[in-house]
Amino acid sequence: MSLTVIIPIKDEEKIIKDTLNSFNESWINSIDYEILFINDHCKDDTVNIIKNSKFDKLNIQIRNNTKNGLGSAITEGINHASKKFICIFMADLSDSIEDLKIYYESMNNDENLDAIFGSRFIKNSKIKNYPKFKLFLNRLANNIIKLVFFSKYNDFTNAFKIYKKDTLLKLYPLVSENFNIFLELPLKLECRKYNFKVIPISWNGRNFGESKFKLKELGSKYIFTMLYCLLEKILLKK
Repeated sequence: MSLTVIIPIKDEEKIIKDTLNSFNESWINSIDYEILFINDHCKDDTVNIIKNSKFDKLNIQIRNNTKNGLGSAITEGINHASKKFICIFMADLSDSIEDLKIYYESMNNDENLDAIFGSRFIKNSKIKNYPKFKLFLNRLANNIIKLVFFSKYNDFTNAFKIYKKDTLLKLYPLVSENFNIFLELPLKLECRKYNFKVIPISWNGRNFGESKFKLKELGSKYIFTMLYCLLEKILLKK
């Protein structure tokens, strides 16, 4: 079995060394894997830091996103991934590499699974440094999505999930241009009745750099994605 870790990067020079060190010292070096850093038009020194990193063990590639936007960066990563499983992992280390290990092992142990969705809001999950207002809006949005789609899952908008590459390709075309890509992927997967399970995960808000998530800019994009996927669900029933 094998794993591609897609890490989109946009001006992460303050944290990227820690991200590289964390992977270099982790369990991942014992498996067949690749890390695809997708350069989403960085304007700082992030790309040079990665290129100049001296890690013999890490299998790293850097690819440039030809279009502007996180959604197209993720699509670029999916298109160039060469391994069986794909996990999207944020460069700011808000996700846990140990949770990634659980993802990978669980997918290996159950061939019927198309994906594993982590949740930060179920028993045994852990959250640190989540701004209260953003947390309130997150819970409001995810509960609305649950109601609209009659779903039991409660953390659609979190990026950190693992998929079979073959399954992701069946979700094309991907229409989301920004963070709403992280809503489009799991919604499409559930609406098309692929197999997934939910496990608790840890999440830690960033300590360095600036969040790229801009609520005022993205609200309408999330609504568009939700309506787009709802229309698809309705049409699939016909």
